[in-house]
Amino acid sequence: MNVLFSKIIKNKLALLGGIILFILLLLIITTPFLNLSDPNAINTSDRFSLPFTSNYLLGADHLGRDILSRVMWGTRLSLAVGFSAALIAAILGSFIGIIAGYFGGFFDNILMRSVDVLMAFPYVLLALAIVAVMGPGLFNSLIAVAIVNIPFFARNVRGISLAYAKSDFMIAAKISGRSTFSCIIFELLPNLIPTIIVAFSTTIGWMILETAGLSFLGLGSQPPQADLGSMLGEGRASLIVHSHNSLIPGLMILFIVMGFNLFGDGIRDALDPKLSQGKLGRSKALTDLKKNFVFSERCSKSFLEVNDLTTKFIRNNYEIEAIKKVNLSLQKGECLAIVGESGSGKSVTALSITRLVASPPGIITEGFINYKGTDLLNINLQTMQDIRGKKISYIFQDPQSTLHPLQKVGSQISEIVINHKIINKVKLNKEVLELLRNVKIKDPERVVNLYPHQLSGGMRQRIGIAMAIANKPDIIIADEPTTALDVTVQAKILSIINDLKRELNLSIIFISHDLNVVSKISDNIAVMFNGEIVEFGKTKKILNNPNNQYTKKLIKSSPKLSLVKKKYNA
Repeated sequence: MNVLFSKIIKNKLALLGGIILFILLLLIITTPFLNLSDPNAINTSDRFSLPFTSNYLLGADHLGRDILSRVMWGTRLSLAVGFSAALIAAILGSFIGIIAGYFGGFFDNILMRSVDVLMAFPYVLLALAIVAVMGPGLFNSLIAVAIVNIPFFARNVRGISLAYAKSDFMIAAKISGRSTFSCIIFELLPNLIPTIIVAFSTTIGWMILETAGLSFLGLGSQPPQADLGSMLGEGRASLIVHSHNSLIPGLMILFIVMGFNLFGDGIRDALDPKLSQGKLGRSKALTDLKKNFVFSERCSKSFLEVNDLTTKFIRNNYEIEAIKKVNLSLQKGECLAIVGESGSGKSVTALSITRLVASPPGIITEGFINYKGTDLLNINLQTMQDIRGKKISYIFQDPQSTLHPLQKVGSQISEIVINHKIINKVKLNKEVLELLRNVKIKDPERVVNLYPHQLSGGMRQRIGIAMAIANKPDIIIADEPTTALDVTVQAKILSIINDLKRELNLSIIFISHDLNVVSKISDNIAVMFNGEIVEFGKTKKILNNPNNQYTKKLIKSSPKLSLVKKKYNA
């Protein structure tokens, strides 16, 4: 709870919404205890009194009733009705969504088609139709608003329930002997509560606005009972001459809806661990550099040289060093392997080279990255975009997540080519087929028209390699390209990379945690531990005569086929 509160506090907009709601809460709690006049007391001699005159702090309406008293009591009523409508919609909609998503089949079809019928009508018109059938009144308008918002909750909850119902933890719960009711209550519902709370908090303001709208049209609260919507409706007749009659309840509606919306956004961000510290933002196209970053003027004879590269992540005003003073060098046609345990900084190093570390929270605080005489930290976005994919390309670890699921393989490879050069369609198609042949795909004419989900993991990785070599780059950064593959498929992928390295004279940065893998392909090895390079040298020397204790432990922990054979034969 303390963590949730702190995340909301750090979101300035959510904090503003929370302050507004807190003030409103104090007002509605203290209203019965304040010395306010009767909100329904008529005094025609004081009609249309201006604010701060004749003992009326906010003026009087067309019947001489105290606007302050009516706004205070009307706010209580509007909040109660809107909150109740949202609660009913959340309960019924969530129930429908859970049943449809968990059981599927017949229940899903019946319930969701019923929801679709409700969604076929515009919300406001459907609410008006329901009130017209049931008759004007505050309770009827509450029911109408709740009914028209049930589909919103049902659709949201049903989609998530459908995914969770087939997940491994649900299957494990069923195998353990849990009943259907127990699975829903103790396994499914706890995972849905954040979604329901977020949906509730972000829609309650809209429901208050809807109930106010019905009252404005005379279908909600009836005279002499007042809520904010009916006050707004009564004041419209004198809007030009006595605008305060409409302006004051209108401003109260504005503050209520704005408060709930801002606070609801804060709750959404705080409950969603994927969002960064309750802040909504988009990563920049280039990793940020530290203010007053000092660019190096040194020269380098290496094809690619990295000196003193330091990248940090800023969380809660704390700087966390991901990599520290990394030094690497790569020559043309060489393969440099970066090895180390998970979290040692391998991927951050690779992404920092082309400034692809997400900012925020990433920031490069120090370093020099020379590529063919150019400092990659001292170029603009346009120049970097010309380098990415054309001069330096990537092979990512999981092709399932990096390939676009809704685009065919051929179009995705084509996109890489046309981003960097002008080419006609016929020649482009030939290039795409040739790229697929280069990565040992035997039937490229068929594969080019398939979607990623129609291919195996090894085939998808070959597509990733084809995309990486599409523009004949100088350097390929392969970020654990074989980790998610079977051993036999790993061998094929390594063979393809090795063949392409020789044929195209590629320079490769190969990231892995498996020394057995890198020993077959690398010329040099850089061993990373805790964000630092602890050993760097020729592959043969590192594997046969390591100097660092961590390197020795890595080698010792790598399985050796000879030992496995001896144990098996025994």
